[in-house]
Amino acid sequence: MLICYRKEGVPIARNLKIKAARAEKDMTQKALAEAVGISRQTMNAIEQGEFNPTIRLCRAICRVLGKSLDDLFGEENEDEA
Repeated sequence: MLICYRKEGVPIARNLKIKAARAEKDMTQKALAEAVGISRQTMNAIEQGEFNPTIRLCRAICRVLGKSLDDLFGEENEDEA
């Protein structure tokens, strides 16, 4: 499950979709981070599921990568897996 928010005590899953989208655009974490105005460390924490980005930051990441919120942060349907 890939989400932009979490309820207290519920861990955020790793977001491999951001990493894959970065690879499609041949972007480093540093380049993406600079494009959205955060540090590379924060971008790494988002990808690792250690940081809970705001919806504004999620949208900025999507804009830079040319993806929708659902593409990068939408919940995966277990029936589709």
